[in-house]
Amino acid sequence: MTEQPGLTGPRLQAVLYADIHGYTRLIEQDEAGTILRLTRSLALIRNLVGDYGGTVVNTAGDGLVAVFEDVHQALHFAIEMQRELSCESAWAEAREPIAWRVGISLGETFEGRDGVYGHSVNLAARIQSFADPGGICVTETVYRMVRDNAELALRSLGRRRLKNISAPVEVYAVLPPAPAAAPATPLPRDLLLRTDPSQPDASLAILPMENLSADPRDRHLCQGIVADLITNLSRFRQLMVIARHSSVLAAAQTTSLREIGRRLGVRYLLTGGFRRAGNRLRITVDLAEAESENVIWSERYDGVMQDIFDFQDDVTAMTAARVAIQLDTAERRRLAEQAHPPLYAYGLVLRGQDMGLRFLPDANLHARRLFEEARDLDPSYGRSYAAMSRTFNVEWRYNWTSDPDAALNQALVLAKRAVQCDSLDSRGFSEMGLAHLYKKQHDEALAAYEHALDLNPNDADLLAYTGDCLAYVRQGDRAVKLLERAMRLNPYYPDAYLWFLGDAYFHHGDYARTIETLYKMRDQSEAHRLLAASHALLGQMDEARRHARAVMQVHPNFTIAHWRKVPPLKHADDLELYVEGLRKAGLT
Repeated sequence: MTEQPGLTGPRLQAVLYADIHGYTRLIEQDEAGTILRLTRSLALIRNLVGDYGGTVVNTAGDGLVAVFEDVHQALHFAIEMQRELSCESAWAEAREPIAWRVGISLGETFEGRDGVYGHSVNLAARIQSFADPGGICVTETVYRMVRDNAELALRSLGRRRLKNISAPVEVYAVLPPAPAAAPATPLPRDLLLRTDPSQPDASLAILPMENLSADPRDRHLCQGIVADLITNLSRFRQLMVIARHSSVLAAAQTTSLREIGRRLGVRYLLTGGFRRAGNRLRITVDLAEAESENVIWSERYDGVMQDIFDFQDDVTAMTAARVAIQLDTAERRRLAEQAHPPLYAYGLVLRGQDMGLRFLPDANLHARRLFEEARDLDPSYGRSYAAMSRTFNVEWRYNWTSDPDAALNQALVLAKRAVQCDSLDSRGFSEMGLAHLYKKQHDEALAAYEHALDLNPNDADLLAYTGDCLAYVRQGDRAVKLLERAMRLNPYYPDAYLWFLGDAYFHHGDYARTIETLYKMRDQSEAHRLLAASHALLGQMDEARRHARAVMQVHPNFTIAHWRKVPPLKHADDLELYVEGLRKAGLT
């Protein structure tokens, strides 16, 4: 076909057409509020689409058109977009949530000054009308290209006649993905054997909040409430609060409060239920003595979404008081001065944190966009900057960037901004410590971690990261103590804790305990380097070479020249000893 004036193409592209269900009715009910939510949705879609290889080429009223070079990326984006926007209902403040319908086609397109044109664009626009609100429909051409993906479920809606299109078209609906099941995590051996632990008087675990609404879109809100309560209560030095990860896993093993208390080694358990109907909330909280299973305090909170922060403050204060902890002046001041962000910004951060737990490049970028949206809503919201900092640090750590130095620099800039916005939140100082450490600015890293611990002395992950930092600056004894404390607060601890502990033993010269510790890891993929060096320095060459071979299987491009740049060791001779062990093991 001859190219027409003002048009470029044709190009084979996947076309995504999205339209808001019932937009006219929503405008009639609440014009200003609907336009505000539409503007937010469009801004979020524009921010996200590029991370999935797409471009928004046209918007008009309540619809938009985006194009992708890869049909798989187009569908992947559509699924993530709908998953993300479905969470809007939790923050709709009693108004009917906005629901988008999406159609995807594949075909030749022509680009003009005002957007893209072609039969494929018309197809996508027509088939979106067959999608359920919040759903996705695709053409038969798209179906043929994606049907072999085992993670997708598609259902034929039959051959449909479309307006102004002569031949019937078979339309397929993309079925919603099933909620992700919690991964089966084996319990640490010593935890399974624990039957009668010593339970400190002031010890507490907060169990997962039951989602009584039965709406999966409220899941991240239930998780966020529990996580924030744990963070708030961890500030009390006299109170031992178990990390959320361990509480979730213990509760998944048994419903017996007595058994959960014994497994976690705590005297008290806080349980709760969450129910939302539109903007109205009902939250119930029970504080029970684990061994007797007697409830010693119970409360019900009725209110609206905007009350969520007052609820968290109240439960924090009442729980601390009920387990005989006096709120000293400093803690009272911290609670009183705690700045609460706009509700919608808080929701974006919770959703971003949930997304970031996938540890995938596109999920990391997706989470960053949500944190950026939260920052734009409230430029003084420190937690959004701390969360953004973590995405750049993760990007640097997993080598998902072509400019690692820039990523690490940005992580530090954002962490500093978080501290400027909220000097009472340990998250910013923790992220600052991590960025300084991997920039090998050891004094600055230690100062940041010490300040974070002063603000939140019982945060298990913070204790573990601080211990990791101390291991690199020849403070092995204190590193071990902090890591053991972290494991007590998070008895279902992740492999990272064992890695940090093994690192601390290694740089303290205790290679036998390094080996003993790292062999406890469930996944030893990242432990082979340290195991190879430890065995070699002990003269156990067969084992050293076995782990050296495992290093090359996991990381075929491994070289000592590159690895020299990675460990943030303060003293050059510590690095040389590590390298010597790797060389003795047979690595080059």
